[in-house]
Amino acid sequence: MRRRKDKHHANHERWLISYADFITLLFAFFVVMYATSKADQKKQAEAAAAINSAFQSLGLFQSASAAKEAQSAKAAAAALATSEDAPVSPMNVVLGDQMLASPEVKRDLERIKRNLEKLLSNQIARHVVALRIGREGLVISLREAGFYNSGSAVPHPNSITTLNQIAEALRATPYDIRIEGHTDNVPIHTEEFDSNWELSTARATHMARLFIVGHHFSPVRLSASGYAEFHPATTNTTTEGRAQNRRVDIIVLPGATTPHAPSLDIPDAKRDTITAAIPSTTTTAQASTTLLPSALR
Repeated sequence: MRRRKDKHHANHERWLISYADFITLLFAFFVVMYATSKADQKKQAEAAAAINSAFQSLGLFQSASAAKEAQSAKAAAAALATSEDAPVSPMNVVLGDQMLASPEVKRDLERIKRNLEKLLSNQIARHVVALRIGREGLVISLREAGFYNSGSAVPHPNSITTLNQIAEALRATPYDIRIEGHTDNVPIHTEEFDSNWELSTARATHMARLFIVGHHFSPVRLSASGYAEFHPATTNTTTEGRAQNRRVDIIVLPGATTPHAPSLDIPDAKRDTITAAIPSTTTTAQASTTLLPSALR
C-alpha cells in the first residue's frame, strides 16, 4: 500500500523573528543615544570654543560681549531718540564720549543751566533765549528776534549785555564751545550776503570773535559753523517756526575739554592776528567798537 503523506502545516509565528530584530535595533539605538549624551563635556566645550573663535576671526559672528554692548548701545540710542530733551537738529548725534559722559558732568551742565536761567530769566520769558540739555551738551539758543536785525550778522546793541552774561558764565567752565549759525528757508541775496550759508557762517564766526577778543576765551576751545536752513529746529512752514529756526546755538560740549586754561590773556599783537583770521565785514568792524570793552577797542 502507498503510505499517505502527512499534511503540511503553515507556521504563523514568523512575525516573532521580525519583532525580535526590531526590538534589538531599538535597543541598540537607545544605547548609542545614551553613550552620546555621556560624551566628554570638556572636549565638546573645547570644540565649540574653537568653532566660535574661527567664525569670529572671519568676522561672521560677534562675540557675546560685543553683541551685548551693541544691544546696549542700540537701547540707549532708542531711549535718547524718544527723550523730550533730545534736540531736533540732526547735527546733534551721539558720537562716542560726546554723550553726557558721567553723572558728574551732567550735574555740572545742569548747574551751568540753572545759573544761566537765573541770569537770563527775562530773555527766556520773552522767548528770545532757550536753554536745554541735549545729546551733545548744553544748548543755548539765541533767537534772531532778540539779537539780530534781519539779514545782519552783527548783534544789535540791546543784546550786548545778554551776550556778555553768557560769555562770562561760560568762560570759567572747562568745556569746549561750538557756535552754530542757523537760518530759515527764505532765500537771501544782499550786497553783504549772497546766501543763507554766508549769513549763518558770519553770525557764528562773529560770535566766536566776540568770545575770543572781548572775553579772552582760549581760541582752542571754540569752533564756529554755519548750517543755513538745512538743520531746522522746527518746521519752516509757519511764521513762528521760521522765527525759531533763525538762531545762533552756543553748545557746551561735555565730551570735549581743552587742556589749556579756560581763559587766556591775549597780547595785542596776537589779538590782531586772531581778529584778522576771522572773516570780517564793514559791519563787523563797526560792531567791534560797540561790543568790546573800552580797553580792547
